[in-house]
Amino acid sequence: MKKINVSAEDQLKEIRRGTVDIIPEEELLTKLKKSYEEDKPLRIKFGADPSRPDIHLGHTVLLQKLRILQDFGHEIYFLIGDFTAKIGDPTGKSKTRPILTDEEVIENAKSYTQQISKILDMEKTKIVFNNDWLSELTPIDMIKLMAKVTVSSILDRDDFSKRYKAQEAIYMHEFAYPLMQGYDSVAIDADLELGGTDQTFNLLMGRHLQKAYGKKPQSILTMPILEGTDGVNKMSKSLDNYISLEDTSSDMFGKIMSISDEIMVKYYQLLCRSSVDVVEGIIADIKSKKKHPMDAKKALAAEIVDYYHPQGTGASEIKKFEARFTKQEIPDDILTVDVVAGEFKVLPFLVNIEFIKSNGEGRRLIKQSAFKFDGKACMDETLQLESGSEHILKLGKLRIVKIFVK
Repeated sequence: MKKINVSAEDQLKEIRRGTVDIIPEEELLTKLKKSYEEDKPLRIKFGADPSRPDIHLGHTVLLQKLRILQDFGHEIYFLIGDFTAKIGDPTGKSKTRPILTDEEVIENAKSYTQQISKILDMEKTKIVFNNDWLSELTPIDMIKLMAKVTVSSILDRDDFSKRYKAQEAIYMHEFAYPLMQGYDSVAIDADLELGGTDQTFNLLMGRHLQKAYGKKPQSILTMPILEGTDGVNKMSKSLDNYISLEDTSSDMFGKIMSISDEIMVKYYQLLCRSSVDVVEGIIADIKSKKKHPMDAKKALAAEIVDYYHPQGTGASEIKKFEARFTKQEIPDDILTVDVVAGEFKVLPFLVNIEFIKSNGEGRRLIKQSAFKFDGKACMDETLQLESGSEHILKLGKLRIVKIFVK
């Protein structure tokens, strides 16, 4: 049975979707043609930094592309940077990163592997650790490696040049990081490496070192940074605009429904596993107004929910969403809490049930009329509740609780 059963041209069409750069594209097409003709999979490298074990949808942009390449029959080398994590990637950092312990690296790597299994076929994924070869390099080997790269080329890198001009400290071990990440490509014999646009320098280093060691250079594919639910900033846990793979199906669906119509198109391009023709057709229908943006967003949210939850969960979430917002009904599965009659302090209650993180956040939301009590906007922080009564408290569109007063 043929391993590579999709033509090079059709593969490239799918691979190209949503990419920022393919360096160089003509070279990758040549590799794909040879791979197809000889029925020999390409070796695809993706490096993961185990210092960040929690994965959100922003991280899955590259993982989805890896899954497509895997489905074409290519070999995925998912590289856990357990050795380089002890150095710390200086990319995009204005200060030196702390070095991780062996225990931290191992624990984070386990978490990362468990999460990527939701996207990649782990039976067809080769998990490799760069400690296996980097720890074997002798001091002479390291000197020979460093001799293949100039200091000026390292200092040309944006984050280093900014720190140098600002007279911020740059330590020698930070120069070693891109060299060692590049050497990973030499060790793996990678044909293609994927990364975000912020990793372009490190990816090119792999290509440079492969040439220096007399090997065929890898092609490079970079993907854009995905904006979070605010539609402006990079999806990030620190900005609280992220959608976690560990979110409940309702939270995941609700967060996707909160994104703008403009960003929804980008989410379709980068997160949807349907073919490029199907995705382009949906986007064309949205732009021509054949498909209502709300319907398209619900379909996308349901599809993404089904990736990370049991099949059919997405359809259930659509029904819940429509009952909650379209028909103005209150679903049966909302949180219910018993409280004592009398004085009811709203903000401590909301903090306790984890609807807000602080009283300050709650006050800001109340001023924005985001707090509704029995369907009406409420600006009070303290209410009087009668025994035996029932109430619905809503904060924004997604946070709803039913209160039983004893």
